[in-house]
Amino acid sequence: MTTPYQQPAQGTQPPAPPQPPQQPGVQAPQGAPQQAPHQQAPQGAPQQAPQQQAHYQQAPQTHQPGAQAPQGAPQQGYAAGPVAGYTSPIPIRRTHLGHAIASEWTKIKSVRSTIWTLSVMVALVVGIGLLVAGGTNDSDYSSTPTTIPGLFGTLLGQLCIVTLGVLVVSSEYGTGMIRTTFTASPQRSRVLTAKALVFFAVSFVTTTIALALVAWMSSGMHSGPGVQEPTSKQMMGATLGAGLYVSLLGLLSLAVGSMLRHSAGAITTMLGVVLLPAILPAFLMMSSSLHTLGEKMQKYSSPQSLAALFQIDDELGTGWSQLGVLAGITFAALVAAYALLEKRDV
Repeated sequence: MTTPYQQPAQGTQPPAPPQPPQQPGVQAPQGAPQQAPHQQAPQGAPQQAPQQQAHYQQAPQTHQPGAQAPQGAPQQGYAAGPVAGYTSPIPIRRTHLGHAIASEWTKIKSVRSTIWTLSVMVALVVGIGLLVAGGTNDSDYSSTPTTIPGLFGTLLGQLCIVTLGVLVVSSEYGTGMIRTTFTASPQRSRVLTAKALVFFAVSFVTTTIALALVAWMSSGMHSGPGVQEPTSKQMMGATLGAGLYVSLLGLLSLAVGSMLRHSAGAITTMLGVVLLPAILPAFLMMSSSLHTLGEKMQKYSSPQSLAALFQIDDELGTGWSQLGVLAGITFAALVAAYALLEKRDV
C-alpha cells in the first residue's frame, strides 16, 4: 500500500494537472509554456484513460470579429464573394479615337525630346532666317520675294521634324512601353492613327508659325522702293506650303519608324531619303543615259521642292506637284505601316 507521498514506479509519469481551456481570441501570456496537444508519450508509459485524453483535447477555435489570433496560429483564408447590390462609381464607356488622341497628346507633350526637338527647329528656322534677312539689302529682293530667308532655315529645320517623327513611335518600342499601349488599346490601327494625327498637327502648327514669323519680319526689314513684295500665292507657298511639306516629311518618318521599330535605323533611313536625292543627281547627269533620271530626281528632292514652294524662280514651278508626290509616298508608307502593325507581334 502506497502513501500519497510515495514516488511512482519507475517508467511511469504522473498525470499532468488539467489546463484551463484557452478561449478564442485571447493570447497566452509571455513566458507561459506552450502546450503540445499532439506530443507523444515516451515508450513504456501507460496509456491515459479516455476521460483524461478527452480532457486535454482543444476545442476548435472560431474567428471572432475584432479578436486577434494567437501568435504562431495558422492564418485562415477568407473567400471574397460578390457583394449583392454593389454598383461601381466608375462609369463604363466605350473607347473611341478621341481617347487615343488624348493619350498620345499626353505622351508627346510630357516627353522632353519633343520640347527640345521643336525648340531647335524653331531656333534654326527663325534664327537663320533673321540672319539672312539682316545680312541682305533691299536691292537683293528686286526679283525675288522677301520670304526667301525662311528657306535656308527650313533646309536644316526639317531634319529636326524627321527625327521627331521617328522618335514618336520607335521610342516606345525601345523602352517596351508599346506593350502597355497596346494592352490599354488593343486596336493597334487606332493607336497609329492617333499618333499620326497628333504629330502632324503639332509639327504643322509649329513649322507654319515659325515660317510666318520669318516672312513677316523679313518683309518689315525690306520694304523700300524696288523691293518685290510677296503675293498671296508666294506667301501661302512660303508658309502653309512649306509647313505642309515638312510635316508630310515627318509623317513619312513616323511610318518608317513604325515599320523598322528601331530609332537609329529609321533615322538613318530617313536621312538617306532626304539627302540622297539631292546628291545623287550630280553623278547621274554625268551619263547621257541617266541624265533624265537625274533631272527628275533633282526636281523632286527636298531642297528643290522647298525652293519651288518659296518660288525662287518661275522655272521651278509652284512646288505643289512636288508636294503631291510626297503626299503619295507618305500615304503608301502609312498603308505598309498599318499592314505590318497588324501582322507582327510586339
